[in-house]
Amino acid sequence: MHLNFGKTLLTSLAMATLLGTATLVLPAQAANLRMAWAQDATGLDPHTQTAFSSLRLLELIYEPLVRLDAQYNVVPAVATSWEFSSDGLTLTFKLDPKAKFSTGDAVTSADVKASFERLLDEATAAAARANFLSIKTIDTPDPQTVVFNLSQPDAPILVAMSGTNASIVPASAIADGSVATKAVGSGPFMLDEWDPNVKEVLSANPNWAGGKPGVDGITISVLPSESSIIDSMRANQIDFALFNDPTIATLIPGEPNMTLNRIPGLAYNVLQLNPSRPPMDNVKVRQAISCAVNRQEIIDTALVGEGKVTGPLTMAAFASDPASLFCYKQDVEKAKALMAEAGLADGFSVNVIAATGEPPYAANEAQVLQSQLAVIGVKLTIQTMDLKVYVDTWLKGDFDMAVAQNGGRPDPYPMYNRYFTKDGNLIKVSNYADPELDKLLQEGRVETDIAKRKPIFQEFEQRLAEAAPWIWISSTVTYTANLATVKGYEINPSGLLFSLSKVTVGE
Repeated sequence: MHLNFGKTLLTSLAMATLLGTATLVLPAQAANLRMAWAQDATGLDPHTQTAFSSLRLLELIYEPLVRLDAQYNVVPAVATSWEFSSDGLTLTFKLDPKAKFSTGDAVTSADVKASFERLLDEATAAAARANFLSIKTIDTPDPQTVVFNLSQPDAPILVAMSGTNASIVPASAIADGSVATKAVGSGPFMLDEWDPNVKEVLSANPNWAGGKPGVDGITISVLPSESSIIDSMRANQIDFALFNDPTIATLIPGEPNMTLNRIPGLAYNVLQLNPSRPPMDNVKVRQAISCAVNRQEIIDTALVGEGKVTGPLTMAAFASDPASLFCYKQDVEKAKALMAEAGLADGFSVNVIAATGEPPYAANEAQVLQSQLAVIGVKLTIQTMDLKVYVDTWLKGDFDMAVAQNGGRPDPYPMYNRYFTKDGNLIKVSNYADPELDKLLQEGRVETDIAKRKPIFQEFEQRLAEAAPWIWISSTVTYTANLATVKGYEINPSGLLFSLSKVTVGE
């Protein structure tokens, strides 16, 4: 697939030539951010993409109603203000009258309504659908007002609405079916060209309500490895880069003229079991696996010590001390006893899938797990897959076990309801439903007092860790790097790149 919507850079060069050599004192490249990553996007539909690489690209092109800043505060995006009714059953947004799509068309309440109706349509297979099931109807009393009528109070819905998976897309693009093939958003940049696994070319959106971005465009090169990205930065060919591999990122502080931006993230590394397949349908087997795993050893070996042991909740406001969770300290004897109770003292053989590239250490994690689980007779066969193949397999739940890195949220409900509630749209991924987990998530959803929400979600976390449908391993660390010429970048713990709209590139 090759999309080419413009020749911005060539046009700029031609104009410079016409204006004479004096204009060339201001190089055309100086206003363009040269960026690189090793894993490319897998698609353009903001409502259905789950790969981090896709969401990072699409966040530069699309906008949701609201977004989260680096401190997890809800701040304006397409909407300038919002208000819940006193009973919590209506949520009213006022849209920015300056908000426009890159086509120049105004973003209206009709586009918001169409976007959320598409998100709620099961046929869309939207990644965040389960976050919005409290929406009964949507009213559009005027072009700048949207009223969401809710079936129940929904405390975390604003956080859910802040994600790239809740982007506002043109109603016309939904009607003509072009959302998946043509990126038209109201964000700071436009996609001029996408050559998959080679490059993306973005230019500043002249219609962005946020004003003029700090650069005229971004050229993203997809390079074969993160080591080659560092080589390109040393050669002054790349200004800014995204890193996922801690073994590479931790080399950057010793490089002259480069800055490593590092922050703990909300995403988590996890071994996902498939409780719908024997013998993982036996809770004692799942618990045995949890007891056999040495989480800190995985961090020290596969992640060079980057990250921390975590339970299901990675956000400080709600998380329990991992030491309080079931079998979070390796206990091989307990694991063997549980295997014997399950009638599997001699162990069993099972396949585990891992993606190449995202995260780049997935295969290393799988190898450490293979060694650790062999001690209790669990024989892992590792199957590595290209990211797109992995994501398709993962979404179908077509695996015995999967080494995964999943995105986190500052609120537990939108983080896990899609996996662990009966109506969750990713229930096929978890293959695990528990009425008590469902009940706790719903209680936390309607409770607005954070002091009361915390014990609800800690009970949820304790129960989930003990049931062990997944084996949570570690929190993540988000890394980017830039040359000294790049100014104004603010790293975000969610790992997304919206702040590139503010950067400048100079001498």
